[in-house]
Amino acid sequence: MSFYDKVYAAARQIPAGKLSTYGQLALLCGSPRASRIVGAAMLHAPEGVPCHRVIYGDGTLCCDQAFGGKEIQRQMLEAEGIAFLPDGRADLRAHLWDGTGLEE
Repeated sequence: MSFYDKVYAAARQIPAGKLSTYGQLALLCGSPRASRIVGAAMLHAPEGVPCHRVIYGDGTLCCDQAFGGKEIQRQMLEAEGIAFLPDGRADLRAHLWDGTGLEE
């Protein structure tokens, strides 16, 4: 299984209402220093991978190249019950996925 395939498999397991970070997915997939590669994987993910649930480690949403922009990603996350801080970052303390249920 390629690293991208591992990333997609892990991302598919992030439940609605939870978030993961690029770094967390890299760690869960066995390459803790590969957060940028996880970002590239998310940009090219096949349909059905909930990429909108993967964000930066500080709670910032992804680049404007994906989802039609940060506002679309935010709307998708808010529809799942994700809360945002006053400065616009997602509330990782409340919504960070702990990897429960991750299957290899």
